[in-house]
Amino acid sequence: MEKKTLYLICNAHLDPVWLWNMEEGISAALSTFHTAADFCENYDGFVFNHNEALLYQWIEEYDLPLFERIQKLVKAGKWHIMGGWYLQPDCNMPSGESFVRQIRSGQEYFREKFGVTPKTAINFDPFGHSRGLVQILKKAGYHSYLFGRPSEGDCPLGGDDIIWEGFDGSQILGHRTREGYNSLMGEAGKKVREKLEALRKEPERTEAILLWGVGNHGGGPSRQDMADIAKLMENEKEWTIVHGIPEDYFEKEDTTKLPVIRRDLNPWAVGCYTSQIRTKQNHRRLEGLLTEAEKMASEAVLAGVMTYPAEELADAEKSLMFSEFHDILPGSAIQSVEEQALGILSHGAEIADRVKRRAYFSLLSREKKAGEGEYPILAYNPHPWPVKGVFTCEFQLRDQNWSEKYAMPVLYQNGQKIPSQVEKEECNMNLDWRKKMAFEAVLPPASMTRISAYIEWLSGKPDQTHLLSGEEFIFRGEGLEAHMSRKTGFLTALRVDGKEYLKGDAGRLKVLKSDKDPWGMNRKSYRETEGYFELLTGEEEKDFTSSGKNLEGLRIIEDGEVRTVVEAVFGYGRSRARLRYSFPKHGTAVELEVKVEWLEKGAFLKLEFPTVLTEGQALSETAFGVQEHEKDGLEKVSQRWNGLFDFEKDMAVTLINDGTYGISFVEGCMESSMVHSAAYAAHPIGDRQLIRDDRALDYIDQGERTFHYIIEAGSAKELRKEISAKALSVQEAPMIVNAFPAGKVEKVEKVTPVVLSGEGVILTSLHRTSDGTAYVVRLAETCGRETEAELHFEGLSKVIRLSLGRYEVKTLRISPEKDSWEESSILE
Repeated sequence: MEKKTLYLICNAHLDPVWLWNMEEGISAALSTFHTAADFCENYDGFVFNHNEALLYQWIEEYDLPLFERIQKLVKAGKWHIMGGWYLQPDCNMPSGESFVRQIRSGQEYFREKFGVTPKTAINFDPFGHSRGLVQILKKAGYHSYLFGRPSEGDCPLGGDDIIWEGFDGSQILGHRTREGYNSLMGEAGKKVREKLEALRKEPERTEAILLWGVGNHGGGPSRQDMADIAKLMENEKEWTIVHGIPEDYFEKEDTTKLPVIRRDLNPWAVGCYTSQIRTKQNHRRLEGLLTEAEKMASEAVLAGVMTYPAEELADAEKSLMFSEFHDILPGSAIQSVEEQALGILSHGAEIADRVKRRAYFSLLSREKKAGEGEYPILAYNPHPWPVKGVFTCEFQLRDQNWSEKYAMPVLYQNGQKIPSQVEKEECNMNLDWRKKMAFEAVLPPASMTRISAYIEWLSGKPDQTHLLSGEEFIFRGEGLEAHMSRKTGFLTALRVDGKEYLKGDAGRLKVLKSDKDPWGMNRKSYRETEGYFELLTGEEEKDFTSSGKNLEGLRIIEDGEVRTVVEAVFGYGRSRARLRYSFPKHGTAVELEVKVEWLEKGAFLKLEFPTVLTEGQALSETAFGVQEHEKDGLEKVSQRWNGLFDFEKDMAVTLINDGTYGISFVEGCMESSMVHSAAYAAHPIGDRQLIRDDRALDYIDQGERTFHYIIEAGSAKELRKEISAKALSVQEAPMIVNAFPAGKVEKVEKVTPVVLSGEGVILTSLHRTSDGTAYVVRLAETCGRETEAELHFEGLSKVIRLSLGRYEVKTLRISPEKDSWEESSILE
């Protein structure tokens, strides 16, 4: 009888940070890799496996001789580069583009330094996996995926060997490491024996895989482990036990009877969809800044006014990728790691902002000088489609106005007056000098739009704040009607074209019980309500606002021909919140800003939006796809938008956010998760006490946190087509500045380097290739159906026409100098 094969994959899982900071992570990497290199050199047949380019970069920087030893061991086949990513990121919250960055950066490094490209992707430790990963992995050249979580109890798959199918229909082999990725010191032999006993109960199996090696804080193999395994190899009769690599297992696996899994691999650790919300918001911000900087820089290069800043963008990219590590982005690390990560995110954001500024002012050089009395407001839209909305910009009058008159700006676009209103500026100077303008506009694709402000003098300053009377505030705009209760401060009605979309009070801040565990390891939801924030009035309101007077609870703070802004303040326990709704006079997109002063500990905060849409679909954006959810009240993970869609009634309500990832749906209600104030890295261990009770401990997300949402109701068909582009346009907002061009051009020649048309198709990336010879454009279909798209690109004599399948991602390599283009690898 032919013997069966058990592949032992020795590794040393090493979190660069978690319960320790980066410096200790570097130290652990150095000692672990030294030990592993010694074993590789001294034990015949032994193979050590390790992934994560970041760790190898640390070795190269801090111990070059060790790095050169590893290079030789890789060449000799005794050390295997597995996975090939930059690190093991969270696998739910990064965008599709972020996953591409993780793979591209890692593979480029390993090809350059070791001449290898792994075929099995590795993510042992992340807490769940977006279904959008399948298409990315397939197009990145992987044939298999080795993952650890969630377990069968949390995520039933019908077995640990699967065929995982993506949104686009692509498939990849997958294996879940049921026994975990590591072993305790000196207990590898025990783990192998236990695996063999389990395999004897599966007589039909001929191939198996087992991971071992001391992990989490590094470690790898020990001499006792090697001795025990050698005895097992010699004595085992039924199974041939070999030191191997992940690819060995997948290349010989029988795939004929494997279950096909058409879903995401979730849930586990649902508290991590919300924990350490500042990190999540700053991560989302850097994702947008970096992609927008790449687009603006590319467009400026196409316009001939800038050199592409490849090194700077690569530096910012490293900040983004590090922040996506699976204990940083999920918020399961200690407080000092959180602070370190926020600093790294800020570093990346500053670089991206710097590139954006350079691109913007380079493009500004093509604009005419300001006319007599003109305050030019120049808005750059980086997207290849028009962006319509309400925008704001501040500017300074040429001189301070100390008279009794009031300087009222009036705005024009292409010689036509556009709706605008003056609002309170960011500063608090009681002088007519600084102006903030809100205005409606349509910004053409990938180009600079000039809005001209001129001053009209009024006899006095108009009052745009109003105290309300009666039981409710009613707003009526063009197609939109909203009601708010003056008693509760809640949104009680939201009607579009006469149809009601709300059911009950919306915009309520609900406080729920948490168990102080940031992971939420032993739960799948947060449903136990402790209370709600309530409207503050009288002395409580006066104390919180420090206004010195009673503001009557609900009030209008801005009003004009563009929008009406309504404010109310709320309280719960020691916490306070300020909500500001902006209702547009034209259009249906309602903006909501929530500023929370959160001082609750061991609690969870959600924002409720109950709707009439109890039937239909609950949908959320994920990486290069859209995930449908059960409306069961359990915690889900999402990205830039969520929505309830009833296509039979053609009604929908959507919610765009600026950095929240947790969401739940129940009985037509969307509940956005905002704050999870657990204790830092409070890891449940059996029935042991979770945290110490002999001191005052630090809790997560104490203090002021700000959230922005855009709520829109209307046609399900129309919102479904538009929502992904709208959410992207919010994350990568147009850059708008009051700027005075030098006026070196006599006639402005409008250059629109990129224009995209195609229902439900978005451009997710535009950047230069690493060799600087071409441009990369990535397009994604977002509505889940076959479609056609057209792309106009500066320098090409012909329009690019493409067919895209359901949720398909296409990557194009475009060479304007050669007047050519081709479909290319997703890793361009």
